[in-house]
Amino acid sequence: RLIEGTHRRDTDVLPTRYRCGEMGVKPLKQMHNHPLLKAKTWIHRRSTLSKRRKEIPPPEAPISSKEIDPHSFQECATQGLAITDNNPEIPLMTQTLLSIGHGFSARALAPKLIERGWRVIGTTRSAKKAEELRAEGIDALIWPGTRLPLEDATHLLTSVAPNDAGDPVLADIGSRLRTAKHLEWVGYLSTTGVYGDHQGGWVDETSALTPSTKRGQARVAAEAAWSDLNLPLHIFRLAGIYGPGRGPFEKVRSGKAKRVIKENQVFSRIHVEDIAQTLLASINRPNPGAIYNVCDDDPAPPQDVLAYAAELLGLPIPDAVPFEEAQMSPMARSFYSDSKRVRNDRMKEELGVILKFPDYKSTLQAMLAAEQL
Repeated sequence: RLIEGTHRRDTDVLPTRYRCGEMGVKPLKQMHNHPLLKAKTWIHRRSTLSKRRKEIPPPEAPISSKEIDPHSFQECATQGLAITDNNPEIPLMTQTLLSIGHGFSARALAPKLIERGWRVIGTTRSAKKAEELRAEGIDALIWPGTRLPLEDATHLLTSVAPNDAGDPVLADIGSRLRTAKHLEWVGYLSTTGVYGDHQGGWVDETSALTPSTKRGQARVAAEAAWSDLNLPLHIFRLAGIYGPGRGPFEKVRSGKAKRVIKENQVFSRIHVEDIAQTLLASINRPNPGAIYNVCDDDPAPPQDVLAYAAELLGLPIPDAVPFEEAQMSPMARSFYSDSKRVRNDRMKEELGVILKFPDYKSTLQAMLAAEQL
């Protein structure tokens, strides 16, 4: 708690920049002139805190940001927690996330916010899915078809992919977004497909955008359109996603899996929980205009992933089939048009993300273990 004469803090009182961030822990005496602490609405709160002052002994010595363990600070950033001298798990002050297209990645993020006192509004296309979301604590809306409550949100996340006509969210609320100056953070989930084919070479956030598919081209256009809105925008370029219910095991168990072999073909991947912790870290340490590649440390050929999944299951390794002869849908075949290794240094360095699932082997092991619980 934030009590005059000590170095304790209460995140219900402090504005965002005095919570976990580069400023570290700041004594109250250095913040007397902050408008939030002068406002009448805080008088009762401060009075209540003053009454508690005698109940909590002051620390033996002041705490400075230099004394914070760097690893603890990094954990704080990725977990969305405030650093205090006596409780590292005080939640962030209440905020509202409007999650448009509340799908696989957003559903992994939402519980982390809700447990910290956030309200999460999520949109879906079906009434059945809306009921599922409400059971998870989400204020679910059917969209398209309902007016998006943009005015209620402090933060906005869009997971909606562009279509032939452009970005559906911008088509609906683009004009409202241009005047949405109240938004503190906006996240756009894009794809590493914007980089196109690099014949197995490495790319990072500064690499040229040379998409080789229609989907990738649409994503580049959507990124540009969102960037033109002058919002506190953060773009997250996601690699291939796996997680609970999404992985190679069912395909291997079915006996229908084939290891498609294409020379020099590699994919980058990311577990949905690592997407969630990256988004949470960005919300906690906003950097408008930032672009992050969100992927693990181990780009690998797809046939190796299938073979390892079979090994874990104790099943025969699927047969190898040349790419040219493989029976695949046009969508599946299009993914093989790009081969690249994606760097994730910025995600780690700026946001302090420590991957829970850094490579496909440890990820598949963890996913299989979770299935067996």
